[in-house]
Amino acid sequence: MSLHVEVTGSGAPLVMLHGWGMHGGIWRDAAEMLAADFQVHNVDLPGHGQSTFPSPAGGRGAGGEGGAESSLSLTLSRQRERGLGSLDFIVNELSSAFPEPINLCGWSLGGIIAQHWAVRAPEQVRRLVLVSSTPCFAARADWAFGMPQETLAQFAAELEQNHSATLRRFLALQVRGSEGERELLGALREKLFSRGEPRLEALRGGLAILRDADLRDALPQIAQPTLVIAGERDKLTPPEASRYLAQSLPHARAVVVAGAAHAPFLSHPEIFVEQVHGFLKNN
Repeated sequence: MSLHVEVTGSGAPLVMLHGWGMHGGIWRDAAEMLAADFQVHNVDLPGHGQSTFPSPAGGRGAGGEGGAESSLSLTLSRQRERGLGSLDFIVNELSSAFPEPINLCGWSLGGIIAQHWAVRAPEQVRRLVLVSSTPCFAARADWAFGMPQETLAQFAAELEQNHSATLRRFLALQVRGSEGERELLGALREKLFSRGEPRLEALRGGLAILRDADLRDALPQIAQPTLVIAGERDKLTPPEASRYLAQSLPHARAVVVAGAAHAPFLSHPEIFVEQVHGFLKNN
């Protein structure tokens, strides 16, 4: 498979990872501002935008006797067996694409991937920016700052019926409560499929990461200087999760953007860029 990466600017490399169902183009406005001082790499994660995704069937057809339900079960089984869309799979692809040390920025699902990358290959990550991120997206008995498991299960079920509508519903949750909510939702909807629709297999893998990943025990291993940026009104990854991140990481600080929800780099781009620029230039 191949990763699509849009590169702008010059200077120290800054790799930016998007959230579930989106693509690297979501960063375009912020990237243009950051490109004055950094070489910005906007990545389409596997199966999103213009990046490819390997076939779960391993080169064979996914059909068989038993109809559509049997075919789906077989496809899901093969996807799990091959680890396609898993955290390790995605980080392996990213590590191969960016072998030299980089600055790394991850939003939402991209933030979970960034945390895992920083643990797996610490020599490749110089500094870390986590935007509207969390070590554990789904609620647990000992974790109150996550999305209810029932809601994620509903998203997974709806994904199989109509993935386009499911993604649009998820967008609405991302901007709920933000300043300029209506305009922001319109901008997100416009960007959503501007690089084509994501592969269903990649969406399944991303939801599985959001459902299953719990990186809390790994946080003390992330020794890189880290900036955690949260939206004050975020309904998906509340500021409490970001504060937990900043307190649990050895070298981190948190910034909460007033009036922002889950996408502060879109609703408050100047504040976002100012914070990222100052952090990465603070050597």
